[in-house]
Amino acid sequence: MKIKTKDRGVIEVQEKDLLTIPEGLFGFEQYKSFALLDSDYEPFLWLQSVDNENLAFLIVDPFLICSDYETDIDDEVLLRIGIKKPEDIIIMTIVTVPHDGSPITANFQGPLVINKNNRQCIQVILSDSKWSTKVNIAEMLRTKGGQ
Repeated sequence: MKIKTKDRGVIEVQEKDLLTIPEGLFGFEQYKSFALLDSDYEPFLWLQSVDNENLAFLIVDPFLICSDYETDIDDEVLLRIGIKKPEDIIIMTIVTVPHDGSPITANFQGPLVINKNNRQCIQVILSDSKWSTKVNIAEMLRTKGGQ
């Protein structure tokens, strides 16, 4: 399948790289189809809208940043995307790269939950106030490295 992207023009994506987000992302509910694309900066990926070339989110595996990250997600929420067992889950977080030079952050309070079997995804809000929408990635990695 060919999709248009803002930075790379028209690219070919494989079926295995497509995600469906039935409820959309918070603030972008009308967009349901996305592609996972490699970025120039590992371990980050792009979550590129299939329907809007200008809509893409940088995402990362939060466990690479914080080894004690926890998500307590209600089973009923997980069933909405067909998840029945923990090993079917991939967790990712949306990254914000501010233009003003302030710290790069990840939204640990609103992770993306991906069903790796059917490629459906849902964004959830964690009730644990320990996690923030603006976790400073560099600071967290420094702390992790110092353990």
